[in-house]
Amino acid sequence: MKEQIEDLRGALAFLREREGQLIETDTEADPVAEIAGVYRHVGAGGTVIRPTKEGPAMLFRNVKGHPDAKVAIGLLASRKRVGMLLGCEPERLGFLLKDSVKNPIPPIVIPNEKARCQEVVYLAREEGFDIRKLLPAPTNTPEDAGPYITLGMCYASDPETGESDVTIHRMCLQSKDEISIFLQPGVRHIDYFRQKAEVAGKALPISISIGVDPAIEIASCFEPPTTPLGFDELQIAGAIRKKPVELVRCLTIQEKAIANAEYVIEGEILPGVRVREDQNSNTGKAMPEFPGYCGPANKSLPVIKVKAVTTRKNPVMQTCIGPSEEHVSMAGIPTEASILGMVEKAMPGKLLNVYCASSGGGKYIAVMQFKKSVPSDEGRQRQAALLAFSAFAELKHVFLVDEDVDCFDMKDVMWAMTTRFQADIDMIPIPGVQCHPLDPSNGPEYSGHIRARGVACKAIFDCTVPFEQKERFKRAAFMEVDTKKWTEFAEPKGLC
Repeated sequence: MKEQIEDLRGALAFLREREGQLIETDTEADPVAEIAGVYRHVGAGGTVIRPTKEGPAMLFRNVKGHPDAKVAIGLLASRKRVGMLLGCEPERLGFLLKDSVKNPIPPIVIPNEKARCQEVVYLAREEGFDIRKLLPAPTNTPEDAGPYITLGMCYASDPETGESDVTIHRMCLQSKDEISIFLQPGVRHIDYFRQKAEVAGKALPISISIGVDPAIEIASCFEPPTTPLGFDELQIAGAIRKKPVELVRCLTIQEKAIANAEYVIEGEILPGVRVREDQNSNTGKAMPEFPGYCGPANKSLPVIKVKAVTTRKNPVMQTCIGPSEEHVSMAGIPTEASILGMVEKAMPGKLLNVYCASSGGGKYIAVMQFKKSVPSDEGRQRQAALLAFSAFAELKHVFLVDEDVDCFDMKDVMWAMTTRFQADIDMIPIPGVQCHPLDPSNGPEYSGHIRARGVACKAIFDCTVPFEQKERFKRAAFMEVDTKKWTEFAEPKGLC
């Protein structure tokens, strides 16, 4: 892209120049539920309770209790806007990320004096230090367990090999210098590092970088098997931008952080220390998660002991609404890339595109556009769906459609399901497999057939036409017209 985006401020400046992509306000906003409540109506989308919509990103420049800070929300809450920020057509984002995984560019470390994230330094040992006063971390709802860091790039390293990983976790501010961190067992590499350190009775150094280049936020959401243990996802962000991500050594711990972040929290995950997530609110709830429901507060979570907070001058806090379209972008597009990569290896040229739909929060649903070219392709579409489940175990439903169906248009997908699908022969249930624990229907309370939370049923919905009957299912053909001549009428206006 002509304008190189390197950090959050560059992304905001880029969006300012694009009509309808950024709203800025000087009206005072309370980070306690109000910011999220406002943005729900402006542009949250996703699985947020209606009324909501996709709309512009928003910058709150007057945050109650934080006179020197701003809060940005919704930068990635639109697939079109993600495409703009990454310099790619929205429909090709999965391919961009797939190719970036193949051509990684490792990060580099720059001198501390050049790191913008360390322009201002607050040490936890100093009198009056309180991370809750330094960070305008919002709550999504009045019932949240506390202020949450929702877009913190957690960076830690294997205590034995030194291999590093970056990922996003749910983190709640618990006291002036303590943060709880939710690490889903068996999924994230940082929890593997934490367990290694804990067995040795040692703390795990960790940095949390907030307010970074959107390419980093997207890349950090890749998971195994696409990015196996030891693969630093910052290499993917480097490939997207065609230049290495710049890191800097932290000031109080033996770890690195993203050099141009707005905020960096330096700390350690303490061995053997646990905290109840809602100890300050006692609501029994954590925060709204991507399926659209409030996640239950965890009774026992690891604790990050904060050593320091470093910032840029007049920092911008970046946050997101848990069930918003922003999560769909961050979780869904890397999943699309993973599915594209795995299926392409097995059956080149058959899978035309993939969309991880908003209604699944970017994790639960994949629509796969498959092309059958010869009679022997029949049945391979279902094999491709099985590969998708292998590429991303948290998937619940896969919809298979033909090349004449727009996989990004769920109305078109539902049309295919209505006219090209018979449930008794075209639905393939796969019971008793690992799904996602945050789906409230994936528990024994929902069905006696479910033995343990998260061990439930996946399904393939084959909405493709049998190869030998393709002629019977041809869609009505319309005259091809010169769309440039009719642009004024044919192009949608004001869509995000």
